Amino acid sequence: MSMARPALQRRTLSARATTRYAVVTAISFSATSSAPTPLYHVYQQEMGLSALTVTLVFASYAFTMVATFLTVARLSDYVGRRPMILAALVLNAVSLGLFITAGTAAQLILARLIQGVAISIGMATLGATILDTDRATGPIYNSITAFLGLTAGSLLGGMLVAWAPLPEQLIFLVLLAVTALEALLLLLFVPETTTGKPGARRVLIPYVNVPAALVPVMVRLTPLNTSTWALGGFYLSLMPVLVAVATGIQSIFVGAAVVSVLMATAATTVLAFRHVAPGRLLRISSLSLALGIAVTLAGVHLHAASLMLLGTVISGLGFGSGYSGNLRTLLPLAEEHERAGLLAAYFVESYLSFAIPAILAGLAVPVIGLVATGEAYGAVLIVLALLSARIGARRPAARLARA
Repeated sequence: MSMARPALQRRTLSARATTRYAVVTAISFSATSSAPTPLYHVYQQEMGLSALTVTLVFASYAFTMVATFLTVARLSDYVGRRPMILAALVLNAVSLGLFITAGTAAQLILARLIQGVAISIGMATLGATILDTDRATGPIYNSITAFLGLTAGSLLGGMLVAWAPLPEQLIFLVLLAVTALEALLLLLFVPETTTGKPGARRVLIPYVNVPAALVPVMVRLTPLNTSTWALGGFYLSLMPVLVAVATGIQSIFVGAAVVSVLMATAATTVLAFRHVAPGRLLRISSLSLALGIAVTLAGVHLHAASLMLLGTVISGLGFGSGYSGNLRTLLPLAEEHERAGLLAAYFVESYLSFAIPAILAGLAVPVIGLVATGEAYGAVLIVLALLSARIGARRPAARLARA
């Protein structure tokens, strides 16, 4: 009886409290991915890094996220949520420790690579935990945790880098303390929310599948999906530096705040538009992205921070509605046994769109300059958004499955 008592106490913990733990922890994982954003310009100056190296540091975690998402990120269905959350927290702590002590680009890249594994395991497992404990509102939580975390990480990082001591370490020390607390809470109080099942080895084989009937849908959604994620990649890697170069405002906090505005607007949009039809969301996204990026570029050309901020808000509307609209268009069209493979394909495309265009921008900066690179990058995204709007006008989202 004495041995059963701790297990009984663990099982009787509130499902609502477990949901809250999972939501907050998921937000903190996402925050660690954007926390370095305000520091990229600092690293560039102090370590003598090129723009390409900065974008490689930023984008490296996306590649390990893709690899992990396709394999071990799904293990929690088989071995349980708690072991995988703990593994993610430990890996996250390792990556934060590397950031604290980093002195070279290689160390920064290693930290980001480990961070990518941690975040993909953490976000996938915590997302499943949220659904285990709250089927009704779990999908809403899962749709906004990443955006909230990206907002918090970049904003808090910008504040600490700009105004606090230890500018290159303090944000990571804070997140390391949060990670340690989350690990302690997990070990002491958080219950297991799934029974597990055999067959764990099978998930280590990458599985991506787009059903033949949905290939036309995926193709038609690709321009919008690419433009939304590529926009996020640019903001999180080069936008703080572009704000400083274009406006002359050298405050690290201002550059980080612009990134936070994009993510906060996206989170608000997902939440506010959750009852809007997917087809309408796609149209809103296409037009908002095109308009928002155009306004932002006008702000760059006119050296006007206010215009850049306004353009960012409009772009954030497009980002959030595009993210929600794409998923809500795709997933209902698939059979239940097809959704895991389809979701994997969607995120592979998304994270590659997140990383590769940013790296290409890093290659372009030494050749044509940061401002010209930003203008060219934005122009391409506007074309993709308008192409998506044209496709949507010709073939409404509700009929894409019958294309």
